[in-house]
Amino acid sequence: MICNTAFDVDLADRYYIGMMSGTSLDALDAVLCDFDGDTPKIIATHSKPFCNKLRAILLALCTPNGTAPLAVGEFDRFSELDFWGLASRLYGEFASEIVNELIAKTDLTSDDITAIGCHGQTVRHRPNWRFSLQLLDPNILAERTGVTVVSDFRRRDMAVGGQGAPLVPAFHQAMFGQANDKSDSQIVILNLGGIANITVLNDALDDNVAGYDTGVANLLMDGWINRHQGASHDKYGNWAKSGAVDFALLDKLMNHPFLMQSAPKSTGREAFNMAWLDGVLMNMNIEPVDVQATLCEFSALSASIEIAKFAKTNNTLYVCGGGAYNTHLLTRLAHYLPTFDIHTTDAVGISPTWVEAVAFAWLARQNILMQTANLPAITGANKDVVLGVVCFG
Repeated sequence: MICNTAFDVDLADRYYIGMMSGTSLDALDAVLCDFDGDTPKIIATHSKPFCNKLRAILLALCTPNGTAPLAVGEFDRFSELDFWGLASRLYGEFASEIVNELIAKTDLTSDDITAIGCHGQTVRHRPNWRFSLQLLDPNILAERTGVTVVSDFRRRDMAVGGQGAPLVPAFHQAMFGQANDKSDSQIVILNLGGIANITVLNDALDDNVAGYDTGVANLLMDGWINRHQGASHDKYGNWAKSGAVDFALLDKLMNHPFLMQSAPKSTGREAFNMAWLDGVLMNMNIEPVDVQATLCEFSALSASIEIAKFAKTNNTLYVCGGGAYNTHLLTRLAHYLPTFDIHTTDAVGISPTWVEAVAFAWLARQNILMQTANLPAITGANKDVVLGVVCFG
């Protein structure tokens, strides 16, 4: 059972760093948190975009056999395993730079930091086969920062029958659970990264929590606008807003098999990717801007259908992740969820940008304190376990 009093433990080791790069692969985010209180306090934040070389390798590794086009010139005769090893090293070096720059923003030193929780970059997630791969060499991160690193959070849950995802509902429960102590109230946290996932705090003080991936969020929209306009994302959803939804395309998108699955469930680029989208669009003559509008509608509708299942008399939806800044996407969510008051997590004191990074600082702390951090009802695991592997600084 998860310890909901973890924030109340009086320990000198109060400073933790959390790091996260999501499915969108836009940047690596880091936060330095102080856990000397009821809730974690963010001391400093830092974020840097991936260099083109590392991002290209990571994106290629996310697609089975996707590295073949890169195996030329500098990478002549490289196999997928070669790219896997290189990306792990480069990610560790990049994460080390970010941590050292983050600490330099404060009056603290590396000796003050108890641990870094670093998720690494997921390049393959196969819950049906009980494995998940996150690229990171924690040895490099620990050596170059002098700080203990906790990583590899998913696989212990998988070892006891879980899907290893989603990981953040336990943090949401600890962070926001006490706000939902009325039987007629519902609080849902929606994370809009590359993939969308929800945490439902059903009378969370009694540990009645639900959560799972609902489908795609920004992943396809980002890929589509990058292909047609060279932009990394659709700022505020303005391009999608200027188009018209194609309902024939929307129907085809909504027939994705993942959406028909029952929870517990989790997904990623293996199921939702540009190759899949191209197959759906085959023989459909649709203007690119209307495809973008439909992709935004797809993200809003697929998430809303799942969120609506948990509606009570008084409903609140808190949105985090990069999609929280997509104004048009939030408007479409409000259209489909008229009984929900919708806010970003700014309303509860934490910027949507940093929620997941703070979650990994919390997960690292749970590991150091030997506290469990998976929720079997959500991941499908057969017992509670401590998550993560430690590499001492």
